[in-house]
Amino acid sequence: MKKNLLSVTFLLTVFAVFAQTQSRLTWNVQIKKISDSLFSITATTAIPEGWNLYAPDANTEGLQETVIFAPDYENARSDGAAVLRGTALQVKDLVFNKQLTVYKGSFEVTQSVRITGPLPEELKGTITAFIGRNNEFISDESSFSVKIEGGVKTSASAKRIKVDAIQLNNPLTDCGTKTHSDSSSLLSIFFLGFIGGLIALVTPCVFPMIPVTVSFFTRRSANRQQAVRNGIFYGFFIFLIYTIASLPFHLLGNIQPEIFNNISTNVWLNISFFAIFIIFAFSFFGFFEITLPSSFAGKADSKGNVSSLGGIFFMALTLAIVSFSCTGPILGSLLVGSLSGGAWQLTSGLAGFGLALALPFALFAIFPHWLQSLPKSGGWLDTVKKFLAFIELALALKFLSNADLVMHWGLIKREVFIGIWILIGFGLTLYLFGILRLPHDYKGMKISNARKVVGLLVLAFTLYLVPGVTSSQYANLQLLSGFPPPLSYSIYGYDNVKNKGLEANVLNDYEKALQLSREEHKPLMIDFTGWACVNCRKMEENVWTQPKVHDYIKNNFILVSLYVDDRGVLPVNERFTYSTKTGDQKDIHTIGDKWATFQAENFSQVTQPLYALLNNNEALLNHPVGYTPDADAYLAWLQCAKNAFDNSNK
Repeated sequence: MKKNLLSVTFLLTVFAVFAQTQSRLTWNVQIKKISDSLFSITATTAIPEGWNLYAPDANTEGLQETVIFAPDYENARSDGAAVLRGTALQVKDLVFNKQLTVYKGSFEVTQSVRITGPLPEELKGTITAFIGRNNEFISDESSFSVKIEGGVKTSASAKRIKVDAIQLNNPLTDCGTKTHSDSSSLLSIFFLGFIGGLIALVTPCVFPMIPVTVSFFTRRSANRQQAVRNGIFYGFFIFLIYTIASLPFHLLGNIQPEIFNNISTNVWLNISFFAIFIIFAFSFFGFFEITLPSSFAGKADSKGNVSSLGGIFFMALTLAIVSFSCTGPILGSLLVGSLSGGAWQLTSGLAGFGLALALPFALFAIFPHWLQSLPKSGGWLDTVKKFLAFIELALALKFLSNADLVMHWGLIKREVFIGIWILIGFGLTLYLFGILRLPHDYKGMKISNARKVVGLLVLAFTLYLVPGVTSSQYANLQLLSGFPPPLSYSIYGYDNVKNKGLEANVLNDYEKALQLSREEHKPLMIDFTGWACVNCRKMEENVWTQPKVHDYIKNNFILVSLYVDDRGVLPVNERFTYSTKTGDQKDIHTIGDKWATFQAENFSQVTQPLYALLNNNEALLNHPVGYTPDADAYLAWLQCAKNAFDNSNK
């Protein structure tokens, strides 16, 4: 019996749009030093006419604490309860339907805060108060910032984000133009999305719909011409629905270009995807079934008919909804895998997915006799679904690994990652040969030759993984380059994950690298990278390991790797608020904040990898490049910059 596990499944377009109404309270905040570590913060405000500020009420759920101080500093903690002062009145509250104490007019709150460790130059945070009027009840949040007596000032070098000498349109030489164009990147993402759509076609949620839907058009249409037209529009609307699903990300990108990298490397988002993919996997195994609420599909299906284009659109929307339990995991992989490249990559991937899903419906409507050649639905669909379940388990581990790398937990080292994949591979092999039985399987069931062939291929791939858990020269599994953690993130003691295998320390601070560049009179090579960046690992493991490239970088450049997704917090004296070239105020709080802003402000790009070569005066030697899998082309780019450096110093 089908069981509805989740009333509402996780929507795959996971992003945060914080739409907040303008604060109704304006706070005047002052801070007073009580002792070396204890401070008193006093905030005053005028409550707008007609509004009430709720007093704490231990007997009313939600009102135990009604004014909340939240310092934005990890070493600051509230010390004791807040003291509230103002004109308190007893009113009959319409929201809670009881007598409550509220404040009106002027209001003051005092909170003691204890700060351990170095004092920041200023303490930032938020004040949240619950206010109401008649039937309205809102949480009013305001930011505050106060200077601290004796606080550590941010150093001038830490604040240096914009480098005036970097002129993108005027490098010292024109050689080394971008070798990996955005169009080729979009095309590859489109192709991957198309492959994902083809996989979705052979899932139990989609495949049986093809003959049913085409037959529906044939029977309900007045003539063959109308059936063909309706089938084509049906396919077009499927393509359109998946493509326009990326529209919100374009709006987000216009607001904050770095949001895509923040989403794809967000720790809690990756952990959430890990958990959700595990749930999807066990659903695919057959232990339970995930479905969207029937009302979702029912509302769309009720408007679907072939008498109008609107009706055909709702039929396409119904397909997208009812097939979600099978397409969801594939779309989730596509979402997180492409988001770091921006909204257009996501659009390209979803367009490829939608096209692959739409083509059969349009083609079979045009050529209905092709339906006779389709294989009949049967047990092979259950095999496909369980095969995908093992794939989902493997993909889930990637999300957990992303979080581990970004936070430097050290839980999923490279060999652990590959070892778990080996176990999953052997499990899939045993299933395909009928040795491992899952729900709805039975002893003695017939195993087709095709299934055995796939089992042999999976076994071969699993055996290919085995050297990856060793410390041998064969541990670099180039077929998987970029997917597992880097080679240096190892249980064998290679803990310097920032070293890139170049047999020399790689710097991670721009100012220190620039100083060393001037001391050794070598050009500076900036590597904008990320812990969860797949193409970055491909470059490091497939291109930088080539002896000719390896030696050239080591002997001729000072390499600085700047991790734009590093969630490590900066020291107190390196935190500040930066005014971007668009006029926005951005808090530089983590290592990733600083280097992501540095990249965006100086190179007008937010994707990784990005490589830029500078001389000792910080001028661009040639054009920056991104992902360049051709080692010869990459070496030529390095050489042309080195020649420009040498010529400028003659």
